[in-house]
Amino acid sequence: MKILMIILCSIMLLNAENIKPISKLTLQDAILLVKKNNLQIKMANFNQEIASANTKKAKAQNFGTLNFIQKFARSDNALSVFGFKLTSRKATFNDFGFSQFGKITNSTPPNALNYPGDYNFFQSSIRYEVPLFTGFKLTSYKHIEKAIEKMKNLDKIQLTHEKIFQIKKTYYSLSLLSHTIAQMNIILKNIKRLEATSKAMVKEGYATNTDILEVQAKLANVLRLINQMQANQTLLYQYLGFLLNHKVVSIVLPPQDVAMVHLSDKEILAHNIDIQKAKNGLAIGHNLVTMSKASYYPTVGAFAQVSTADNTFLGDADKHKAYTIGAKLTWNIFNGGADSAMIQKAEIEQLKASTGLDLAKQAMLLKVEKIKTQIKSDNYEIISLKQSVKLATAIYNNYVGRYREKLVSINDVIIKQTKKIQVVLKLQKIRNKRNNSIFKLEQISNQGQS
Repeated sequence: MKILMIILCSIMLLNAENIKPISKLTLQDAILLVKKNNLQIKMANFNQEIASANTKKAKAQNFGTLNFIQKFARSDNALSVFGFKLTSRKATFNDFGFSQFGKITNSTPPNALNYPGDYNFFQSSIRYEVPLFTGFKLTSYKHIEKAIEKMKNLDKIQLTHEKIFQIKKTYYSLSLLSHTIAQMNIILKNIKRLEATSKAMVKEGYATNTDILEVQAKLANVLRLINQMQANQTLLYQYLGFLLNHKVVSIVLPPQDVAMVHLSDKEILAHNIDIQKAKNGLAIGHNLVTMSKASYYPTVGAFAQVSTADNTFLGDADKHKAYTIGAKLTWNIFNGGADSAMIQKAEIEQLKASTGLDLAKQAMLLKVEKIKTQIKSDNYEIISLKQSVKLATAIYNNYVGRYREKLVSINDVIIKQTKKIQVVLKLQKIRNKRNNSIFKLEQISNQGQS
């Protein structure tokens, strides 16, 4: 897997110069692109294909095996040579020493049989073996591999949803950041106007140079904040390019706020990937129990073989052909209770998986309720902060007017401006947090992934 990742990364780097950056990319196009280009999703696809191949392999075992077997031997061993000739249907009476007939006594050894000389042996055969009954072991194995394939598919779906979550999170963060930068630029213009007002008042003798320095210090601080936001904006675009495996220079900004997901607990549990994986694990456990019980049953297999043999390769093949068919039954009667222990272990594992599923459901519902509660709290805070921004803006404008009339100091004006900036930044933070919570809820409920 590491080698595949290195190869994919190398290809990406080699082609990077030929790929044109994307501009004005919509959220829907970005979701399609991440499904197609993301390297981790590609790796998950490979894992799913491997699992699919394993399922095909498990199914194939039901059809048995057909093998061609070619044997060659050369020997002067009496038993081997006689067996070779007999297998080749070429044995003669002379092989028993009948050429010595008339000279044989009780103690006379048959030289042709004991000292046959070197002999070549070629045997070509086709053998088919098939399992007839395995105590449901092969069936259970096939179901397990199919469940593992499904698990890998769920892993891929879950990873895809995670990447889509990151894409949406990045898009809406960029939208909020862009909106906040625009607000900060308005604040920057207001401070520049205040700077001009301070300079004019200094000329008229109504203010001191300290007023100008205080305004300029605030101006520098706002510029610093804007530069930080722009740097974060650049990082978000780089992260978006990493997710899409393609450079992005601009996007179509979505709305600042995400619509709430409305689903019942039952619907969330039905669609949640983790719960589906837990159910799939329970199915695997059930088949493992069935597989462990296979040791209580006999196994029955059958075979058929067609062969031909000669002292030359395929010599008189049709004349020397032979067939063998048969069946084999194996039944383990006693192995010290190991089979019973394995069944007990598999059943306990299944009970554990069942309990884990119930626990996962409860934990998921608790997590969902916590997210919903947080979203509700954020909604109220956003409403409050929006009003606070309006109030802070009104107070700041009032203090600027009062400063012109020499009713308040420049420091009072700066304090009010600082409070407005704090409220603006806090509003951005809360809206971002709320959006991410909704995306997380979508991810948990397997919604909004297209």
